[in-house]
Amino acid sequence: MIVHTDDVAWNQAYFDWGGILLENVVRPICEQKAVNFRPDAWRAHDRAGEISVPAGTSAVWVEGTGVIREELAPWLDASIYLQGDLDEQERLLVARDGDSPEQLEHVRRWLEEELPFMLRERPWARATLVVAAPPGPELTIAPPTA
Repeated sequence: MIVHTDDVAWNQAYFDWGGILLENVVRPICEQKAVNFRPDAWRAHDRAGEISVPAGTSAVWVEGTGVIREELAPWLDASIYLQGDLDEQERLLVARDGDSPEQLEHVRRWLEEELPFMLRERPWARATLVVAAPPGPELTIAPPTA
């Protein structure tokens, strides 16, 4: 089961959603309760659906930039920080979302919040595992040797 922080943060602040995630998703999961959460922004903007996790789900992956933070650390069994080349990340964003003025403004506003968040929270220092990808369009992972 995967929970996407982009769903929690949708039409919320880029990084000011840790408490919302904790109270409405992470805490109930840790208490083996079902999650059926429809964020306020979803209601306000008529977004259909909800974030759902069945009670007793044995493994839940909460993915997204910003999960590895002080307020959530006690609730996470493990965490993985993926470090990538910023130029390559920008190339991938443009390939996925385009380079319209609106999209470029969105990325600019994201970075205005992301960089201070990263410097404050230092997720790489809290992570159980850090994966650093080399610059460039391809990442090749060699199979383990015997």
